Amino acid sequence: MLRKQGFLKRKSLSDKLKKLFGMGKAEDQLYEELEELLIEGDIGPRVALEVIDELREKRKKIKIRTREEYIHTLKELLSDYLLADTLVPGKGVLNFYLVLGVNGVGKTTTIAKMAHYFRKHHGIEKILLCAADTFRAAAIDQLHLHGQRLNFKVVSQKHGADPGAVIYDSITSAKTKDFELILADTAGRMHTKAHLIKELEKIDKIICGKIDKNLYKKVLVIDATTGQNAYTQAEIFHNAIGIDSVIMAKYDSTAKGGIIISICNGLKIPFSFMGTGEKPDDLVPFNRDMYIDSLIGSS
Repeated sequence: MLRKQGFLKRKSLSDKLKKLFGMGKAEDQLYEELEELLIEGDIGPRVALEVIDELREKRKKIKIRTREEYIHTLKELLSDYLLADTLVPGKGVLNFYLVLGVNGVGKTTTIAKMAHYFRKHHGIEKILLCAADTFRAAAIDQLHLHGQRLNFKVVSQKHGADPGAVIYDSITSAKTKDFELILADTAGRMHTKAHLIKELEKIDKIICGKIDKNLYKKVLVIDATTGQNAYTQAEIFHNAIGIDSVIMAKYDSTAKGGIIISICNGLKIPFSFMGTGEKPDDLVPFNRDMYIDSLIGSS
């Protein structure tokens, strides 16, 4: 079931946990090694320490002894840190999803998957793709290619154009033709952080002036393979513009994935989708139970 849903087993972490809990180690040594494994799995030092302390307290109260009991309790503790969000565009009104993320995380491909998902599962037919990443000509071309393949209209301007102008044009066009959703691609030049933030603030102001705030979502895409760097990226974008939801791309390409727990705990941002491959259908809603099962494994 997990494999069908795209939540593959994180064997690197789950197998090590099974081995750890099955070795009959002294309690202090077990907790020390467990902390190392959690940090290694990208869960992060802060959460790892908190979980260890909570596990110690649980063990005193409910007398955890077996490997199965340890794994079950650990899954319960980690699940409490997770925040899930359901991104569902309203029908009959214009929704705007500003899709953010650094270059190379898979934003443009994720946008195509989102459009396909909303059409297939929510019946949103009138979706407009907006090529506001004008810094990279390849991003504009790639979005047009996805639009052609999946039959979605794309609004774009030439390479180097003002992203705010592209955003403005897309909203004007969408309102004229009664579109229900705009999915906008954006640039992610983290090496010019100050310029990026200024650009995003300008784009945000334009959107807020033309779209109902309840229909406007800022969605961050992170790459599962980047580990703790993804937390830094999320923090920068969140501080700059305020992130409503996160999508983890390339979840099928890592044996870790614990960074989701760190972001939910540290930044209080929920996750909505997981990218599990290159095909249009390889985008699945974030499910807390399935994610924890794939990360920690079954008892």
